[in-house]
Amino acid sequence: MSRIIDQHRRRFLRASGVTVLSASAVALLAGCEKMAAAQTSNSAGDVGILNTALGLEHEAISAYQVGAASDLLQKPVLEVAVRFQSHHKGHRDALIATIRKLGGMPVAAKSDAEVAQALNAAALKTQVDVLRLAQRLEKGAANAYIGVIPSFSDKALAQVSARLAADEAMHWTVLTQVLNDSLPASALTFGA
Repeated sequence: MSRIIDQHRRRFLRASGVTVLSASAVALLAGCEKMAAAQTSNSAGDVGILNTALGLEHEAISAYQVGAASDLLQKPVLEVAVRFQSHHKGHRDALIATIRKLGGMPVAAKSDAEVAQALNAAALKTQVDVLRLAQRLEKGAANAYIGVIPSFSDKALAQVSARLAADEAMHWTVLTQVLNDSLPASALTFGA
C-alpha cells in the first residue's frame, strides 16, 4: 500500500512530462493574480500538474471520509480527522480555482468507494490502522509539495508551495504523536 502511495506522489512530480509548477500557477494558487500575470507560463503543463495535485487532495478527502465512516475512530481522534479533512478541502478549492483561472478543467474526484478500494480500506480493522494510512498519505503529500519548491527563483512563490507542504507535515506530525511513534532520529524527514 505504501508503494502505491509513493507512486501517486512521484506521478505528481512527473505529471504531463513537466516536473514543476510554473511561477504563475503558484502565484494564482496563492491568490496573487498580479504576480501571475507578470510570469510566463506553460499553462497546459501547469494544469496537468495542478490536476494531479487536485487528485491527491481528492484522495485525501475521501480517505478521511472513509476513516470517519468506519466507526473505528474514537471521538477526539475523529474530530481531528474531520479538521484535517477540512484543510484538504481548502487545498482542493484553491487548486480548482487556480486550474480554472489557467483555463483548465479540474479533474473529478473518484468516489469514496473507489478510493477505499485503491487504498485497501477493507484491511483497516482498528483506529491505529486508519491513523497509519493517514500518516503515510500525509507524508507523501508533504514530500510531493516540497518536490516543486526548488524550481522557483522567487522566494515568495517557493513560500506558497512550502505553505501547502507545511500543512501536510503538520498533519503527519500530529498523527505521529497520536500514534506514540518516536520522532525521527535524523534530520531532513521530508523531501526525500
